[in-house]
Amino acid sequence: MKELIEKINTEFEAFASEANQQAEKGNKAAGTRARKSALELSKLFKEFRKVSVEESKK
Repeated sequence: MKELIEKINTEFEAFASEANQQAEKGNKAAGTRARKSALELSKLFKEFRKVSVEESKK
């Protein structure tokens, strides 16, 4: 579970960086990368929810 949380934190940092580049500098490529990171984050959050529910049942 700790490894999953680390992946989420890393991906969120990447998302925040790319989203800021798009917002502040108008970098279109950064927007594409930010959307890709957002999609990956949603997958990681779903996995986290599944793992969290399994852990709470123990």
